[in-house]
Amino acid sequence: MDPFPEHENPWSKNHSKPRYRGDMSAYRYSSGERFTIEVLVFRMDPHHVDEYLAVDHEVWTLGEAFLPGFDRIPFVSKEVWLDDSRPGVVTLVFVWESLEAWMAVGSEEIQRRLQAEFDVKFPHPVELIEAWHEQNNFGLHRWSRFERSGP
Repeated sequence: MDPFPEHENPWSKNHSKPRYRGDMSAYRYSSGERFTIEVLVFRMDPHHVDEYLAVDHEVWTLGEAFLPGFDRIPFVSKEVWLDDSRPGVVTLVFVWESLEAWMAVGSEEIQRRLQAEFDVKFPHPVELIEAWHEQNNFGLHRWSRFERSGP
């Protein structure tokens, strides 16, 4: 049975004002965004995933977040996804303020420096198996987000 029959669906396009069940103050919804998305999928020996995650955070996440010359962190968020059905596969999802911010961080000099630091700290083979922006010409973007605002 549909939990929201058409006449009660709070997200139905037939309503000018959504009708919510329960207290919605614990949730946030935003829409009409245009945040550029970067998705990178890596494969490595499953025994090295924990070490990879620590070094990736130290070198790439913090390295890109606190680059000199930027007045704030150039990305909105970064998530790391692990799939238990694919041991050794790590998916990184960046939400960038703009394509321009991503490209500024993606400069050849910055990437070369961070990659060299990463290679010293993580000496194990890593294979980039997917880069979604290469498949969609940098066109993937976040339009909306609905999330809990607390635990």
